[in-house]
Amino acid sequence: MKQTRLTLPVIAALGAVYFFWGTTYLGMKFAIETLPPFLMLSLRFTAAGGLILAWTLSRGKPEISWKQFRGAALAGGVMLLGGTGLVAWAEQFVPSNIAAILIATMPLWMAMLRWGLVRERPGKVVMAGLVLGFCGTLLLVRSSSAAAGSVTGHAMGLAVLVLAALLWASGSLLSRSSEQPRPPALATSIQLLSGGICCLLAGLAAGEAGRVHLEAISLRSAAALAYLVVFGSVVAFSCYTWLLKVTDPALASSYAYVSPVVAVTAGWILAGESMNTGSLLATGVILTAVVLIVRGTAAPGKKQA
Repeated sequence: MKQTRLTLPVIAALGAVYFFWGTTYLGMKFAIETLPPFLMLSLRFTAAGGLILAWTLSRGKPEISWKQFRGAALAGGVMLLGGTGLVAWAEQFVPSNIAAILIATMPLWMAMLRWGLVRERPGKVVMAGLVLGFCGTLLLVRSSSAAAGSVTGHAMGLAVLVLAALLWASGSLLSRSSEQPRPPALATSIQLLSGGICCLLAGLAAGEAGRVHLEAISLRSAAALAYLVVFGSVVAFSCYTWLLKVTDPALASSYAYVSPVVAVTAGWILAGESMNTGSLLATGVILTAVVLIVRGTAAPGKKQA
């Protein structure tokens, strides 16, 4: 059932998604230093899915129908290969600042898909927050990037990033609307394992197996991968799929605006990247946008008819 109040579990889940998915920008950067992107993601998702599945089975043998399994597997494949996987591939060619702008269109795609497919028109306050959040992300990327970078000759990478944002939004709505296994942890584990298998097949098709050299994997890449497994997938992805079920999708997807703020801050603290007045202004704009989205989707004390 969709909640219209900001309960403590909802606030905690949002905080986990905001923070951990913000720090995964830096984690993925370190992980792909000595690991190819699709196979790295396959390791990340299958390890996380396996851990959650083992924990779920240790608590009893849940019942699952073919329809529930299919819904979870399809949502996971669309989100994790179509979304995260395509972003990892495209960032080999497209500057990260341009990628961040296109990825931040995801909440707008989600709103348009809901409006067009299921006739759930976002309210004026929510739409204002979505647009303002995208503008704030654009300002953040522009002010914090050391160099704009050229995208000349990389039209395919740009198209793939647009497709990635659309597929993540589509997979998120599919996860929300399709019949999923119970308990929720079982659904999350199937989504992660499905995404891991899809990324494995994509990596093999792309010839990444020949680029894996165990002796060349650095300690920093291995540590980053472990962080991505535990905090990026086991914790944050579990929270995100739960939020999709119990809150408005606009609120759950607001992480796409907050995560770049966390990423810039993490880069400033851990990697010596610059933090300037423009970055701070953009942060204020983004936080204002999130407040609007929260007010429009989870107003305290307001009951849904």
